[in-house]
Amino acid sequence: MAKKIIAAAYGDPTEVLEVADVRVPTPGRDQVVVQVRAAGLNPFDVKVVSGVMGRNSDKLPISPGAEAAGVVHAAGTDSGFVAGDEVVVYPATAALAEYVLSPAANVHFKPAGLGFAEAASLLLAGVTAVDTLATLRVSSDDVVLVHGGAGAVGSIVVTEALAAGATVIATASPRNHEHLRELGAIPVAYGVGLAAAIDEARGEQRITAVVDTVGTDEAIDVSLELVAPHRIVSIAAWGRVDDGIVIVDGSSEQSRHHRREAVEPLLADAAAGRIGVEIARTFSFDDAGEAFTELAGSHPRGKLVFEPK
Repeated sequence: MAKKIIAAAYGDPTEVLEVADVRVPTPGRDQVVVQVRAAGLNPFDVKVVSGVMGRNSDKLPISPGAEAAGVVHAAGTDSGFVAGDEVVVYPATAALAEYVLSPAANVHFKPAGLGFAEAASLLLAGVTAVDTLATLRVSSDDVVLVHGGAGAVGSIVVTEALAAGATVIATASPRNHEHLRELGAIPVAYGVGLAAAIDEARGEQRITAVVDTVGTDEAIDVSLELVAPHRIVSIAAWGRVDDGIVIVDGSSEQSRHHRREAVEPLLADAAAGRIGVEIARTFSFDDAGEAFTELAGSHPRGKLVFEPK
């Protein structure tokens, strides 16, 4: 038997999350069973468990976890993998567990120079970041404003936009400004006076594209004063689609294409140290509820990572 985290009901993660004993999966011909060494926790997991994304009793129990890294435990004959391979699973299902079953198409070889925690934290944030920039077709001619530039997605947006030759201005709390400077961005503080702070940061330059990772009205309102709505791409401002902004969530064929094409380059860049996701802290079966609550109530600069123990 093996352990995995489930939610038998919707609600406060500290109350509804529990550890279930389940059988170790058996792979089909084109499937892989991975022994999880690390799995990334994402805001989407928190929203699903808490019921923010809707409540459907037919979908209970919920098994959260959309990205993982580990070692192949068993592999189907047509999978292309063998036991012992070190891999990354993305997209994954029910990854907050000791073992995860995945189609071979979603399993990728982990570069030798990349740790399990880093690999498990990279791809959801990474492909989302690449998708935003590809949608905007950001180039060296652009001045990009990134809302939430110090978060997991935002940091990769900043890094990838700079790599494309763009100038980047990024919003964050003052405690994260030095981090943004180290990445190469011009930091500004969100909150009162945001529009004036952006004007000061851009000087004579004109903002040409906006990536929003926070979804606040403040971020969208300021952005609409700077660029046309179609030059604002958001991953979070669902309530502002009537303003004409672009939402990317992996649901369109274009978005899925951007994300598929980004996986291998992201792994290679991370292994070479060109990009990375900071690990805020790790958690395990015993403190999963607290980790979910922490992510829901704050904006950690890095990722929270599950490690079975």
